[in-house]
Amino acid sequence: MAGKGSLMPEGKEMKLTGQSVLITGASRGIGAAAARAFAKAGAKVMLAARSTAEIERIAAEIGGGARAIACDVADFAQVKAAVDATVAAFGRLDVFIGNAGVIGPLGPLEEADPEAWGQVIDINLKGVFNGMKAAAPVMAKQGSGTIITVSSGAAHNAVDGWSAYCASKAGAYMLTRCGHVEYGAKGLRILGLSPGTVATDMQRTIKDSGVSHVARLDWSVHIPPEWPARALLWMCSPDADAYLGTDVSLREETIRRAVGLIP
Repeated sequence: MAGKGSLMPEGKEMKLTGQSVLITGASRGIGAAAARAFAKAGAKVMLAARSTAEIERIAAEIGGGARAIACDVADFAQVKAAVDATVAAFGRLDVFIGNAGVIGPLGPLEEADPEAWGQVIDINLKGVFNGMKAAAPVMAKQGSGTIITVSSGAAHNAVDGWSAYCASKAGAYMLTRCGHVEYGAKGLRILGLSPGTVATDMQRTIKDSGVSHVARLDWSVHIPPEWPARALLWMCSPDADAYLGTDVSLREETIRRAVGLIP
């Protein structure tokens, strides 16, 4: 991956010294864990989320010039403002992680509130489009950059009562494929991460709903958010180039081993 800073492996640890990273949905869960992991790896991090108090707290905790900006990914103007702020603060944009997402409404399709159903599309699908539309031209002008969307197994498998989430994630997966087709030859690396079930607030919402087999899973089977965070770091390296234009599944032992999560 070309860039102003350096990216090199240290055993199973990645170093992104000097790289500039923008992460959406960075106030909690995978996004917050990723912000900490990228900062630890030497990257300059911009945290974006609707809840500014929490990302400002995390940015202060991280230190090292980490910044925070309010951003609703459903609004293109706000996403572009976040990209512009990142470039203004750090001089360029090397990595964009589209992590912001919501799960509801959960339940039978016929009982779904159309407005709530549409809000899931606005965040999970339009949010990914807005991120790519804002970040890709900046990266293409640089001649390099990585765009990673946090995907889901629901992009490829229908789940009872999850019509909004499955439809939005399937669309986001196709945006990853389209982005690769359009920008791969311009030096951009575009791919997705399907993390499996993760021990986050979203997973608690699923469990509390009682909807689908996922709600009945024992909490012990969910991986910690630090695992997807480490996978996102690994995906910024050439080792993940075989997955450009598609999803990396963290359920696979070969991926977990490559990331350094298991021996």
